[in-house]
Amino acid sequence: MWFSRKQLERDLARWHQSGWVTADGHRAILAEIQGPPRQSRFAAVLATIAAVLLGFAAMTFVAANWESMSRLARLGLLLAGLWISYGAAGVLLERQLHAFAHAAVLTGVGLFGAGIMLVAQMYHLDGNPPDAVLLWAAGSLAAGLALRSNPALALALILVVVWSGWQSARIESVHFGFIPAWLVVTAALWRQNWAPGLHLAALALAVWVVMLGYLIAGSPHALVAAIGIVVAVAAMAAGHFEIIPGRRALAAFGYGAAVAYAGLFALQFFEDRSGWALTGLAILTLALLLGALSWGARTGHRGILWIAYAAFSVEILGLYGKTLGSLIGTSLFFLVAGVLAMALAILAWWLNGRAGERAGRI
Repeated sequence: MWFSRKQLERDLARWHQSGWVTADGHRAILAEIQGPPRQSRFAAVLATIAAVLLGFAAMTFVAANWESMSRLARLGLLLAGLWISYGAAGVLLERQLHAFAHAAVLTGVGLFGAGIMLVAQMYHLDGNPPDAVLLWAAGSLAAGLALRSNPALALALILVVVWSGWQSARIESVHFGFIPAWLVVTAALWRQNWAPGLHLAALALAVWVVMLGYLIAGSPHALVAAIGIVVAVAAMAAGHFEIIPGRRALAAFGYGAAVAYAGLFALQFFEDRSGWALTGLAILTLALLLGALSWGARTGHRGILWIAYAAFSVEILGLYGKTLGSLIGTSLFFLVAGVLAMALAILAWWLNGRAGERAGRI
């Protein structure tokens, strides 16, 4: 590796003298290759796993009741471990060992959760159990913001989901407190500009919206489908007019389409739909999926393509199973769906050709 870097430095000097690399580019590349070595992803994964295991070890230790230790000793041990973890994270961040720093932050967050359990256990605090998870999430969020730790922010989001799901199960209804908590954590993830964390936040919100159809009285799956369609259309418009970056518009479209499909699927197969009502919903669903396939192909987003293909297959199989009693009706439906898909394919091919002709003239 050292030999390769030296060779690259000599090549860069030669390329700069030949005018192939600008002075600014030469300096930027040298700064990159002479900086600290990038950490192994495998080492980062192992460090994160170690942090999770240490956190579970602490919580398991708490669950054992610690009968042989005094209360002061228990709290002192956890507090010492907590500050050592955060102190180590600060030192590791200064040394550019980010993977190990984030692992240390996760260890500290795990010890913070163990401390909450210990205090509740020692002083026999009853109250509302999910609130302890919310407090843990707040601690994880604070650590993530203070030390700029993306894994800690992701853990905070997961804990918010657990807290809200627990609350929802206790009240047997929708827990609307999820929204403000989700907004706070998502704002922190947005500030970090961390794409995986934003995907996790979008997934959590999408699942919450889908669950509205099952938790609100009357099973308003139509509302869920409408929300998803609005988000998908808004994302397409935002991407087309470059209101938000293209990849984020694609991601928002994918999540919106997924929510819409979940609502439409429930309307077709979890409710008593038949005849023209089922046909109309099926046509709307297939149009949504074909639109997703078209946009995924046009933008080159393979994730949207594969998800849309899978959803299309599930939809067709579901319709086949539900309309099996009427073979004529089933065959007619598939004929219409096939003709519609072929027409859209021809239209897409024609539009692509026209776009190519315009590009050639320019």
